[in-house]
Amino acid sequence: MLENYNEVLNIKDICAILRIGRKTAYHLLQDGEIPYRRIGRNYKIRKDAIIEYLNKN
Repeated sequence: MLENYNEVLNIKDICAILRIGRKTAYHLLQDGEIPYRRIGRNYKIRKDAIIEYLNKN
């Protein structure tokens, strides 16, 4: 399912994977549902964090 994606994702990628909007994606990150790192203005999310989120929900 996620073979076409890099190991580190951005907001655009998680929106496509989860089929959600940008605002919802930012809420998931800010609420701690999905762990992330912020580098400057960019959000970086590990692919395994998305897989873990999908398995949990």
